[in-house]
Parts: sequence; C-alpha cells; structure tokens
Amino acid sequence: MKTKGRGNGQKGKSPKKPVKRPALGVPDKATLLAFLNEAKTAIGPREIAIAFGIKGDERRALKAMLRELADEGAIAKTGRKEVASRTVPPEGGMFQIIEIDSQGELMARALGREDELYGPLVRLASMRAQVRHEGPPPGVGDRFIGKTRQTQEGEYEVQNIKRLGRVIERVFGVFMAADVRPGQAGSGGGRLVPADKKQRHDLMILPEHAKGARNGDLVAARLLPHRGYGPKKAEIIEIFGNNENPKAASILAIAAHGIPMGFTAEEEEEAQSAGPAPLGNREDLRHIPFVTIDPDDARDHDDAVYAEALPGGGHKILVAIADVAHYVTPGSALDEGALMRGNSVYFPDRVVPMLPERLSADLCSLMDGVERPCLALEIRIDAGGHKQSHRFVRGLMKSAASLTYTQAQMAIDGMPDAVTAPLLDTVLKPLWAAYRALEKARDQREPLEINSPERKIILSPEGKVLSIGLRDRFDAHRLIEEMMILSNVCAAETLEEKRSPLIYRVHDQPSETKLAALGDFLATVNMKWAKGQPPSPARFNRVLELAAPTEHAEMINEIVLRTQAQAIYDTDNLGHFGLNLRKYAHFTSPIRRYADLIVHRALISALGLGEDGLKKTSPEQLKKVAEAITATERRGMAAEREATDRYVAAFLSERVGATFDARITSVNRFGVFVRLEETGGDGLVPVMRLGSEYFHHDEAGHALIGSETGDRWELGAKVRVRLLEATPVSGGLLFDIVSQPKVGPVPGRRALRGPARGTTPMRKPGGPPRGVTRRKR
Repeated sequence: MKTKGRGNGQKGKSPKKPVKRPALGVPDKATLLAFLNEAKTAIGPREIAIAFGIKGDERRALKAMLRELADEGAIAKTGRKEVASRTVPPEGGMFQIIEIDSQGELMARALGREDELYGPLVRLASMRAQVRHEGPPPGVGDRFIGKTRQTQEGEYEVQNIKRLGRVIERVFGVFMAADVRPGQAGSGGGRLVPADKKQRHDLMILPEHAKGARNGDLVAARLLPHRGYGPKKAEIIEIFGNNENPKAASILAIAAHGIPMGFTAEEEEEAQSAGPAPLGNREDLRHIPFVTIDPDDARDHDDAVYAEALPGGGHKILVAIADVAHYVTPGSALDEGALMRGNSVYFPDRVVPMLPERLSADLCSLMDGVERPCLALEIRIDAGGHKQSHRFVRGLMKSAASLTYTQAQMAIDGMPDAVTAPLLDTVLKPLWAAYRALEKARDQREPLEINSPERKIILSPEGKVLSIGLRDRFDAHRLIEEMMILSNVCAAETLEEKRSPLIYRVHDQPSETKLAALGDFLATVNMKWAKGQPPSPARFNRVLELAAPTEHAEMINEIVLRTQAQAIYDTDNLGHFGLNLRKYAHFTSPIRRYADLIVHRALISALGLGEDGLKKTSPEQLKKVAEAITATERRGMAAEREATDRYVAAFLSERVGATFDARITSVNRFGVFVRLEETGGDGLVPVMRLGSEYFHHDEAGHALIGSETGDRWELGAKVRVRLLEATPVSGGLLFDIVSQPKVGPVPGRRALRGPARGTTPMRKPGGPPRGVTRRKR
C-alpha cells in the first residue's frame, strides 16, 4: 500500500532536520542512530549518503552498517530500501493498532512503504468522538492516518486524523490436507477453509508452509504476498485444535478474536492467597434472607435481592452485589488482567472469565449458605414504584437460596418446590409485590420496547448440540432487571452527587441519518414519522404498537432495532436513550464486567467505605479505560455471536434438504437474509434463487422487486425455506425459498431503462441493460 505525503519516507526527500556533523564520511553506529532519531522519518541509503557526503566505495561500508543495525534490532526496514529508528516514532503518517496493553491502552506502530511496521509502540490518543459517532470503537488491526506528539511526561502518543479500516493480519480456519488417504491424517500441503463468512475463497497452503498441520486442524495462517492471478497463498503460524472437537466452534471464536485465555502466575497467586472476608467494619447483613435468581446455566452469582413492605404501601428493596473490589485492588496483577480482558465472555460450552475461578466461582460468588462480602444498597420506593431514598453500605451477607428464573416463577405461579416453598410468603411474594410497584414506574417512564429474543443452545457433556430454541422470558427475569436498573441509577446519582469520577453506561439517541431512513421506510407502509420532532422511546413504542396488528409488525420491529445507536462506556453523560434514563452506570455485575468494578471503587472512595477504592485517576485515564472496555465488550459480543452461529450450522448440517419456517431479516442487492423460527439460525438466500427475472433493490422499501411480475421479497416477510448448505467452520447457512412471494405492482418502463427513484439496480458483466439484472433458478 503506497500513500503520498504520509510522512514515513519518500524517495528524493531528505530529512526535515538533519543533525549537525563535525565531519563528513561514514559515521559510527551511534551517530547514524542519532541521525535517524532526529529525522523522524523513514529514509533510504541514498538520502543518508547525501547527508553525510558519502561517495564511492564508502557506500558499501554504509550499507554493511545498516545491515548490522537491522540485525541488532536497532533499526527497522520500512520498505524495499528505507529504514527508520525503532526508538522514535515518525511525526506523522500511517499507523496500525497492534495491541491493547495491560492498562487498557490501544498501542500503535508506524507503517512503512510496503506495510512494514517500524518504530516504537505509541499510545493512541483519545478517540471518544469516533467511538460515539463513527461506528465501532477502534481495535487491534485498525489502520489510520495519524500525527504524533510528545506529552509532558516525555512519552509519545498518536492522534487519529483519518480512519482507514482494518487489515486482515491472520486468517483462521480448518486445514484440509491435499493427500489424505484412508486411515491417515495427511501431511504436506493443502488448503485453508476460512472460518470468516466474508472470506469466500479457500487459501492454498504449500507443503513448505503447512508447518506440520494435519487434516482437520484448526489453524491460524498468515497471508503471503499475492500478485497476479491464481489462488491466494498463506502460511500456517499456529495450530490450536482439531475440527473433530465438538467444541471447535468456541475454540475458533476465541482464537480469531484474540480473547485472552488463562491467567498469569501472578494473578493465580493473588487469587489463591485470598481468603474469606471478615466482618470487620462491615454492616452485618447475614440475618437478611437474600436470594439469588439467575439463569439455569449461571456460572456465577453476583447479585442477590430481598424486599419487604412498608407502611403506606411502599417497599424497601435490598440489593447485595459481590464485593469484588475487596479482592481486586488497583494496580494488582488481578486488576491489570481484568482490565485487559474487560469482561467475561460466555459461550454455549464454556465461559472465559474476567477473573480466576477462585474468585469468580468461589470467593466473590454469592452462593447460598456461605458468608460473602458485598456492597449493598437499600432503596425505598412508594406504592407507585418511584424511588424515595437510597443508601449504600459495605456488608457481609449470606444468601438463603440460589434460585433459577424458572424455579422462582413456578413458585409464584403456585408450583413451589422443596427449596422455594419455605421462602414463598416471606421472600418471594414481597419481592414480587415490590416488582409490581416498579413495573408501574417503568410504564410511566416508557423505555424502548423492542422484541429481541435470545437463542439457547443445549449441549451434551461431550459438546454435541442436542437442541436449539429461544430462551423463556418470565416475570422473574423482569423483576431482577428492574431491580438492577434501579440500582445502577442509584450508583450514578450517588457518584454525581459526590462529584466522583465516573464511567457511565450511555446509549445515545439515534443519528439523524438513521431517523431519516426510518421515516422513508415507514412512508412505504403508510405510517408517519414526523422528522421535525425529537426522537424518544415513547415515539418508537407508538410506532411498534400501531404496527403490531399489521403484517408489517416484524419488519418494523427489525427496522426500529437497527435505527438505535449502540451503547458504550463513557465519562461524559449522554444518558441512556433506550431505558429513558438521564443517569445510568453499570454497578451490578463486577464479577464479569470491569466497568462495574470501577463504579464499586468509586463508591467506596466517595462514601468512605474503605481504603481499597478508586485511586486518584485523571479524567483522560478514565476515558481511556472507558474506550478500552467498550472495545473488549464488542470483541466478546462478536466472538459469542460467531460461536453460536457455528453451533447452529453444525446442528443443522444433518438436516440439509429439510424445509423450515423463517422470516426475512435483511434485504440486499445480492439476496435476502432469513432467520429460522425454530432455531434462530441466520442464512442467505442468493438473489438467483428468488426467481427467473430481473430484480430491483428498493433500498427505501427494504425489498427486492421483480421487474416483470412485481414479485416482492421484503423485510419481515414470513417465508418457507429449504436448507441447501450448512458450513460449521464459518457458521454459514445457504437457503432456497420454496414459498410464494408477495405480489406487487409491476415496475414502470422507466425502471427498465434506468434506476427508479429510491432503488439500486444491479447488473452482471455482459448482462442485461443498466437498471435490471437477470436472475435464474
């Protein structure tokens, strides 16, 4: 990749500020390094020779010295000839993010003429504006045009000027040996089947690049230089399992997204040396019959609840949260590791925890019958669910029972078991009474009501998929959600009142561009969206309510969901649009989220609850932490989604040829994506499978329209599909639609001559006239 004027060296240019030389001639190594450091740019032997007045045979000596310095690691080659110092970054040019350090900082290095990395690792300056408004936050692999500066502390940082996108450094997938024979695993060369759905073609692996990989191995490979025609080649650099492993789906996702696995010896030592927390100065809460209510497959318990009625119809709610801050102190190995991970990542077959098991599943987990330290919150609400007061304490509690959502719901519905029966009148019914009050306040607040079901994958002990369905949704879920939301509000309010540093959980309102697209779409289904009025959750809810009895309900639900911004962590309070709350911070899950641990520490310091609170932290440092944990959250979500897709594809691979009920979830120029109602699996129906005519892509109407018949395949439509292909390696599903399309008006002749207003025509090379595209079955 070659870019003009990016400040990392161009032929014919001498350095900006050459150092003064006492004499001309071949310099010694120290003088040459000082010259390169002061140049702050990549330059070639010719420019160096000119600067030092080197001529004739002396040039050979210069080249030999440059080779020696490169072998010693003092300088880096940035192109075919250019070199640069490894100790000083260039003043500007192209950079690439290389890693996230132990403090959560994004670190970048400069790029040379031929994409060679050089110079030292440089900290990336704050990019909050891009995190909020320019799509996903920056991450490892991203490239950008940057400008460096030296801070007051003498360190270097680079400011992003223009984001350029992400480069694929490594490709993950399954190695398929070319010479496999019965009873053999294969050896030598073969091909790499990529695990990324976007990688459409296999990569060639020559024998000298296989590095001992055997047929079916899960591998990471480095792309090799590719010029001209023919298949792309790659070199295997890591082998981390075999595709025959039923748990290969999550193994691939963990490797591909760089999810940190395991813990350092220092982290394990700190975790193992920890012990139960004494009562000390804590408030004794052991007499209160707290209960935890979690999913059936919960691996840790970091919140417990209790409620009781108050005179006048109000309620007192107690929420106890695991006191992780007691065990994970600022600057410790556990703290650095937790920041690097950012959060726990959950897969159908495993969890990659933020903290060692000694803490996450033992000392910090609020297991029943065991004393555990907690940061507790007492909230008093009136009969309408409105908060009257709250206070935080640091306590010692003992859970009365660890319940599942199903278990608690069945008890309330009149089917208690041996565990819930003794708790029904004293614990569960008061909790539900408090929830009913909170429900009233929630209805008045009108948060965004979008239906977004979650898939649940059931595995055998060996890791084979037994079944896939949608998770049940009970009032028990909503009870815990409402109490946790209220607790998060209390945490944000308290820290604001104390003027404490704070990382908010913010959800910005939708952008003007997305709102305009929503308005254009609603017009196609005869619904109105007043563009001059500010957006609000209530407005979106009215749209969803009006759409509910119509055939467009699912489609509109999907469009409204896509219109929303993504929630992030930030030190600036933008409020939480979806929840319709002005102040909101994550407080209730410190076992699995670093953001919550920061809020715990801030509360401990602000309220004088101990010496292990938040240390003096600059606003800029806290912003960096917010950006880092936003990036790790996105990384974990992507890995979880990919692993789930692979498990679904593996489950369906034995049902190729079967038909399923589905719904169209996305419409593109190249086809439609559908989601199966039975399993939630997502897959593509290529446009060539939709009919034997030309199809226009109506972007505003989210539909593909047949130019001869007016047949419409539109977002949200229910369809019957046949599974043509399932690829467990990538999680890809390919379908054919066997049901009939919706009949619509035939496009006018203008559409056949050129693009109709609001549509995007497609054309194959050598195909039909512009504006239409032939599709064959």
